[in-house]
Amino acid sequence: MNYQFEMSKEFAEKLDLDDKLASFRERFYLPKDSIYVNGNSLGLLPKDGEETLLRVLEEWKTLAVKGWMSAELPWFYQAEKLGEKAAELVGATADEVVATGTTTINLHALVSSFYQPEGKKTKILADELNFPTDIYALQSQVKLKGLNPQEHLIIVKSDDGITIDENKIIEMMTDEIALIVLPAVLFRSSQLLDIRRVTEEAHKRGILIGWDCSHSVGVVPHHFDEWGVDFAFWCSYKYLNAGPGSSAFIYVNKKHFGLEAALTGWFGYVKEKQFEMNLNFEQSNTAGGWQISSPSILGSAALEGALNITLEAGIENIREKSLKMTSYLIYLVQNLLTDTPYNFSIGTPLVEERRGGHVALEHNNAQTISRKLMERGVIHDFRPPNIIRITPCALNNTFVEIWKITNYIKEIMD
Repeated sequence: MNYQFEMSKEFAEKLDLDDKLASFRERFYLPKDSIYVNGNSLGLLPKDGEETLLRVLEEWKTLAVKGWMSAELPWFYQAEKLGEKAAELVGATADEVVATGTTTINLHALVSSFYQPEGKKTKILADELNFPTDIYALQSQVKLKGLNPQEHLIIVKSDDGITIDENKIIEMMTDEIALIVLPAVLFRSSQLLDIRRVTEEAHKRGILIGWDCSHSVGVVPHHFDEWGVDFAFWCSYKYLNAGPGSSAFIYVNKKHFGLEAALTGWFGYVKEKQFEMNLNFEQSNTAGGWQISSPSILGSAALEGALNITLEAGIENIREKSLKMTSYLIYLVQNLLTDTPYNFSIGTPLVEERRGGHVALEHNNAQTISRKLMERGVIHDFRPPNIIRITPCALNNTFVEIWKITNYIKEIMD
């Protein structure tokens, strides 16, 4: 969008007055005497999430084991029902998404099934800027197939250390690649990859592709079915505000429901027959077939309320405000902090459609500046060697807070 921003605090106040999502801020617990812009690491507690968490605790207290079938949201169906809610955010059908496990466990469950080296196709393609846990998991999956990760895990290199060239990804889609696993948004720079384009190019070459959407779901709309994505996984404690260590998600495109899950457990069994206790595994013909263990009921309790508030606000509205906030932050930094003697640079794509939900500010003295910002109550994060990540969240941050942060940085530098 062609925003017309101004530098004054009065202009920031006007932006807040015109904000159609402003009322959602009151539905979160905000750290006292702080500006919280770290939602890309851990989202704040929504009061809606507190309500559902307390309700589930009360159900445990009063219903005990009967909560599995008699709770308001029966625990036995919790994973599928939460998946149904999340499906609206990612452009999927209800049976293609399930809330289960944790991000890395889900990556293992999916890759162990979708990575089937055969003939020349023996390699996984990934990128060097992905969050390291994904690379660790892929290395171990290659080893489990009896292969050497140094030869069979192909890593796309970055030209600038902060972004990945999608043309280079496509060039490396050779006839030796069996599977591709990439992040939707790079965790340092906030670069948003073109999921549709990269997926289409993979499929043209007969390659399966999966996406880590931990830094995108809840702030960027997705259309997995329309784009033909094979599988995806993501956490719920960042932009979905479900709490530390809360249950993660699996998406499997229904065209793969016949694929055998390599890692199996009781909750991946056909739901209607689960209590038959048959020793022969019969996989659910849904994304739930990739569940392994019983769901973490308390670990998912706040997720119910958190999803409700996100759906109420609307993912398109969230994306619209998020882009406006990050664009405003970039505008202020470019006008206040990029020239000598401040010497900041923007490590995030300036083109809106290539940007996730946070902005990476680069500076040679970023660690010290980050510490000084923390002392002023600006809760953010630092990523070595030189990145300060600022995440203005659409549901609980204000434009005035963004104005304050940039002026705090200027004062620190002065």
